[in-house]
Amino acid sequence: MRFTLKQISYFVAAAETGSITLASERVNISQPSISSAISALEATFGIQLFIRHHAQGLSLTNEGQRFLREARGLLQQAEELQSAASVISSAVTGPLEIGCMSTLFPLVIPELIQIFKKRHEAARINAIAGNQAELFETLRSGQISLLLTYDLNIPPDIDFVPLSPLPPFVYVAAKHRLARRRSVALQELAEEPFILLDLPLSRDYFLFLFRQAEVVPRISGRFPHIDVIRSLVARGEGYSLANAQPKNQSSLDGRKLSYLALEGSFKPLIYGIALLKGLRRTSTTDAFLALCHELLHEKPLPGTVTFTATT
Repeated sequence: MRFTLKQISYFVAAAETGSITLASERVNISQPSISSAISALEATFGIQLFIRHHAQGLSLTNEGQRFLREARGLLQQAEELQSAASVISSAVTGPLEIGCMSTLFPLVIPELIQIFKKRHEAARINAIAGNQAELFETLRSGQISLLLTYDLNIPPDIDFVPLSPLPPFVYVAAKHRLARRRSVALQELAEEPFILLDLPLSRDYFLFLFRQAEVVPRISGRFPHIDVIRSLVARGEGYSLANAQPKNQSSLDGRKLSYLALEGSFKPLIYGIALLKGLRRTSTTDAFLALCHELLHEKPLPGTVTFTATT
């Protein structure tokens, strides 16, 4: 396009006021800018738009009068387009791509999707699960708009909005010798096999808890899937640690588990929302953030029960 809407608006102002000076005052731009815009339009379209009268202003030529009608219509269409864009940007509609830590995904995502869908029928959520390192890269690439994760090693290019703490706890088989206890110290489990959730950052966090307790764990297995670990623990193959306590106290194969609070002063994980810094948010993203704050801020995760650490 060889002309701009600004040039068109400057021409219309000059045509309606009949004066470069008055047009300059109306659109709050310099007189040379008005004159330059008119000259550029005349050169672009090869027509004379005005007759210049010395000390008496401007008058439209016949071509200029026709051009004025079209120019007004173009500016009106531009205003309508801007209004439509404002409606689109403020509407909660279309797809929203989000990510979630795999350990949180089955507990929190189904309820968030269901409620969001009921409130915003024109929108839909597509959610993917993964570990933190994978999801950060997916966020940077623009494949997702936000992710639900923990406050572990948040990089400087990502903003983290905290929602609620998740203290660590121990889980064992329902027939374990400590299963009827309400709490346990890591020292009491030092000689028992420990099954580690082997995910980036998560493994570092759990191993740090042992260092803090001055206990060397007897790692008998490493698995990246929490449900595999729950099934092994339920079969009596060892114990494990986690931060989100499901209401369901059974493994996927139906064997019972027992959850015990972890004794000692251990740093809880904080779960929350991660967003790329400087990324312009849509109304759909803002609506989802508002829902997360409503349902999750300082509240238990859906599908879990609150676990209070003991000292």
